[in-house]
Amino acid sequence: MAYKIMIMGASYGSLLASKILFGGHSVHLICLPAEADLINAEGFRVRLPIRGRKDPIEIDSRKLPGKVTAGGTAGVNPADYDLVGLAMQEPQYRSPGVRELLDAVGKSKVPCMSIMNMPPLPYVRRIPGLDYELLKAAYTDPTVWDSFDPERLTLCSPDPQAIRPPDEKVNVLQVTLPTNFKVARFKDEKATAILRQLEKDIDAVRFDTPEGKIELPVKLRVYDGIFVPLAKWAMLLAGNYRCVTKDGMRTAQEAVHSDIETSRSVYNFVFDLSVKIGADPKDLVPFEKYAAAAQSLVRPASAARALSNGVPNIERADKLVQLIAKQKGLSHPVIDAGVALVDARLEANRKKAAA
Repeated sequence: MAYKIMIMGASYGSLLASKILFGGHSVHLICLPAEADLINAEGFRVRLPIRGRKDPIEIDSRKLPGKVTAGGTAGVNPADYDLVGLAMQEPQYRSPGVRELLDAVGKSKVPCMSIMNMPPLPYVRRIPGLDYELLKAAYTDPTVWDSFDPERLTLCSPDPQAIRPPDEKVNVLQVTLPTNFKVARFKDEKATAILRQLEKDIDAVRFDTPEGKIELPVKLRVYDGIFVPLAKWAMLLAGNYRCVTKDGMRTAQEAVHSDIETSRSVYNFVFDLSVKIGADPKDLVPFEKYAAAAQSLVRPASAARALSNGVPNIERADKLVQLIAKQKGLSHPVIDAGVALVDARLEANRKKAAA
């Protein structure tokens, strides 16, 4: 069965879209006018590194079985789709137009899958035993999620890393770490069946190369446990947010490996916290495996780049984890210092923007 899927966010969203299009499904990307015009005229390209090959392969959306279209937020009816993907940064959902479309998605009850680092607030409500009111402080605007039923929303861990090469058109995405997307099932079996079909379709993909058909990395993996996508939390706090420094930024590789014992301590603290709120240790990633992957992360994380570019709001998974830990009577000095540093950098950015 071919599904109609809408993805809000064309940058990172085009990576997931490229995989979905192999299965013959149609994808509509919500993005800025210049991006939409380019994608509608030329499609998009995704470059994937392949183990054992010198050069990456390039996926051209125009050559895939499915169909891609792109457009803005106006005149979109979420009820026309079988599944909606959320691939923007959390602060963007309060933007004019985006906010109204997100609200319509929630009210439509169409199954919705987030691929944000910051889990949407209704997804966090699927975790038992937390005071959700006290977690709202981690969100740029928690009210944008008011229309969502937690049972119609799931989370997909955005583990694959990708960038838009600065010297290329905005319809090009380059994958730098080709790991798998990990998605938690919906409460509803019918909605989960869509995810399982997409998983199967993506598994079946074989790509034509001069030396024959090859399997492609970056799969979609569906899990029964709601904590699987939250394995990313430990990585974010040990690596991504520690790319932020008082006077600028450093690479994720430096953040993790310049003081490996501190990184291990932060990582294991978040790992243990995840277990405390219900995660199965088997569903999480051990520090050694993450530290090995971090060797290839030779760019600062997007949060650090955004802060250095002067943005007034970023995703605050760091603060969310800190607030959850606090509810469990726990804290970590490095996490507390990191949250305070990001707070200060954001405050300075907001003052500068207001001046």
